[in-house]
Amino acid sequence: MKRTSLSLTFIKRLRKAGDFPLAVPLGDRRIGFLERELDQWINARAAMRAAA
Repeated sequence: MKRTSLSLTFIKRLRKAGDFPLAVPLGDRRIGFLERELDQWINARAAMRAAA
């Protein structure tokens, strides 16, 4: 959430739609995301904005 500045609810919606990087299980009730995949996702979103 900190890296993207998005709310948990919005991230959950994106994940459900398949529009967010896959989660990595860290424990029973914890997940994380690979930094390089988040960077790629952020760059792709920025490229879409630049193309618009």
